[in-house]
Amino acid sequence: MKRILLILIALVIAVPALVIGIQLVHAPENDHPSRSVSNKDEQLVGGEYLARAGNCMGCHTARGGQQYAGGRPISTPFGTIYSSNLTPDDTGLGKWTQDDFWRAIHNGKSRDGSFLYPAFPYPNYTKITRADSDALFAYFQAQAPVKQENQEHDLRFPYNQRIMLAFWRTLYFRPGEFQPQASKSAEWNRGAYLVQGLGHCSACHTSRNALGGSIAEERLGGGMIPMQNWYASALTADKDAGLGAWEEKDIVDLLKTGVSQRGSVFGPMADVVSTSLQHLSTPDIQSMAVYLKSVPASVDNSVKRQPDSARADNDILKQGFKLYEQQCAACHGADGKGAPPAYPPLAGNRSLAVEVPMNPVRMVLNGGYPPGTAGNPRPYGMPPFGTTLSDSEVAAVVSYIRASWGNQGGPVSPDYVTRLKGTPVE
Repeated sequence: MKRILLILIALVIAVPALVIGIQLVHAPENDHPSRSVSNKDEQLVGGEYLARAGNCMGCHTARGGQQYAGGRPISTPFGTIYSSNLTPDDTGLGKWTQDDFWRAIHNGKSRDGSFLYPAFPYPNYTKITRADSDALFAYFQAQAPVKQENQEHDLRFPYNQRIMLAFWRTLYFRPGEFQPQASKSAEWNRGAYLVQGLGHCSACHTSRNALGGSIAEERLGGGMIPMQNWYASALTADKDAGLGAWEEKDIVDLLKTGVSQRGSVFGPMADVVSTSLQHLSTPDIQSMAVYLKSVPASVDNSVKRQPDSARADNDILKQGFKLYEQQCAACHGADGKGAPPAYPPLAGNRSLAVEVPMNPVRMVLNGGYPPGTAGNPRPYGMPPFGTTLSDSEVAAVVSYIRASWGNQGGPVSPDYVTRLKGTPVE
């Protein structure tokens, strides 16, 4: 019995030590050496474009701060992460080499070999090619240096122990450069490369478990962004919840301009379109649309047809109908078809079908604008109704919208509206 106990104790010690040791020494980045570049100016131009595609500015520039100097707080369920300084000052990437940068991009390790937190989306960026990584690094090295020390993350125990990331990496991270599929077109492969890698779309549009790991079976099937209180819609070919019923042109218009005949972007996605996607070439956006149209529908259960017993009662729907006539029909139409792209349709709107009604409630409460883009420089906005409608009225009108014109969303309670009222808009 004593021997068995000693063996068990040895295993308890040895297995974690083995996991940590493997993660510390594993260096797949060494399999991809850098190659010399003949045209440095061309590399810098490419690097700037790639930084746009990866939306690096979105996280690494604090509001009111200097470009790429970091310091932007990123809320997570585990605490607050502060983005790092990417400028060539010694407080940023000044002492880094392109091999150090490649290690971070491809293998999620810092210059000193410590594990990086996956708020930096290296599980996606690992797919970036070495040439693109080197171009990004060259671009950041060409920026004006900004002296700004990186701020310590404010994470709860045990998440503030970086060594614990060895176990997370073992479960959820597999380094690997993107491999084109020979059976697919060049356009499809380009779209897959952008969506899976630089665009890191799955970072938001995929459900995550309690440890922050992506649920592989629900890849791009939609997911909550808990700290921003927003739902990132499914990007699969699902006809009800995803993009299956959309034309490629509608997807291209949405990503490039923020508006389309099928819907408009608001919330966190509006920032993505503004700072990143609108600056990409039309062929690249088209390739992303081609790829997204091919992504199989996921097993995500966030979209469910509501049984009759789960639908709002007639009194609530009648109240919602009256409020809709008074407040909404002038723009969105009595039939819910809207006047796109200025006023998005509500009939058949996929964001109204998800089980959690967070997005439409927040839109009614706070209003909002699509991003101002080159393709839509003067977007039409929606006014906030949080100060003019009671929580019961907001619940009633959203319940009506979610149950009308073929929409299959369930009812919304006033208590749910009240809870969302106190959440930040961003």
